[in-house]
Amino acid sequence: MIRLILTRHAKSDWDDPLLEDIDRTLNARGREGAARIGAWLAEKGYLPDLVLCSAAARTRETWELIAAELPTRPEAQFLQDLYLAAPEQILSALHSATGSTVMLIAHNPGCGLAAAALARQPLNTARFQKYPTAATTVLEFDIPDWSKLDWGQGEIIDFTTPRELQP
Repeated sequence: MIRLILTRHAKSDWDDPLLEDIDRTLNARGREGAARIGAWLAEKGYLPDLVLCSAAARTRETWELIAAELPTRPEAQFLQDLYLAAPEQILSALHSATGSTVMLIAHNPGCGLAAAALARQPLNTARFQKYPTAATTVLEFDIPDWSKLDWGQGEIIDFTTPRELQP
């Protein structure tokens, strides 16, 4: 049994029109949302052994804010291949993952499409289908390791967004 925590980066800042897309950071709402997701993961006991994160500034910052809320800090790998990755690139990155629980932080539309494609039965809600910023799906797979991962194998055990976690 392996577990995937699939998170879209938190809300990014669009204030500087000259900034390259890969260099955009989070806005205040995004920073707050990422911290909420981290606290939720810690409270639920969804603790990754490994983090695969897009190399973009907004995904890295999302991870840093999530990590600050966790009781332990796992190894994180920042991968250029996950920047604006399509679902197939996300699946490929996961094939080389190690550990029983992996967190992957990437971008839409790839992240939301991958969440739906990995699930045996995707959630039939507007929130899941839109996969808003910092949306997080927790899936479990009854397979021995990540190299065996394929579409339609996962059971969604949890899903949330920062908006649902507001105090």
